[in-house]
Amino acid sequence: MKQSSPSCERNKEPILTVLCEILSVPGLVLEIGSGSGQHAVHFARGLPHVEWQPTDVVENIPSISAWRDEAGLANLREPLALDLFSDRWPVAVAQAVVCINTIHIVSWEAVERLFAGVGRLLKSGGTLYVYGPYRYAGRPFEPSNEEFDRWLKARDAASGVRLFEDVNRLALENGLTLAGDRAMPANNRSLWWVRN
Repeated sequence: MKQSSPSCERNKEPILTVLCEILSVPGLVLEIGSGSGQHAVHFARGLPHVEWQPTDVVENIPSISAWRDEAGLANLREPLALDLFSDRWPVAVAQAVVCINTIHIVSWEAVERLFAGVGRLLKSGGTLYVYGPYRYAGRPFEPSNEEFDRWLKARDAASGVRLFEDVNRLALENGLTLAGDRAMPANNRSLWWVRN
């Protein structure tokens, strides 16, 4: 039931450092694509002033629940199933949305649905934080990310490392303004936007 991801262990502390900066206001944080559940536990523990709501596809819920039950944190909610293609998300409003290592895994249509949903969900001043690899127009593509992109597309042709400019355009179309873009370990990026 309880799954474990080596990449979660490697990146959880650098990500938490950024989240501590940008999630300073108490409120509900919706995590989209919680995966194994490791991040949810680590971030809820490191951000005790927020209510952490993990979500994912149905098949990942048991692992997230197992991590949550073991941690016993008062501010970590029971995980909920969230389908990006549904117009009815299980949470109607949140102070912030966190989405880690998801945008390059799902299809572009799912990325569009993600940003549309976040645009509906966030109140003015709310934050969307995403983490993962990106390519940038006019900037050399890192060899490790190029190799990763090939691997992703061989596994699923609809996935792949996204162009930052395309993702930022989606954010703008859904009422979000870029507030930060930070280099992270292993050629990943922390990106965050604020709802207008």
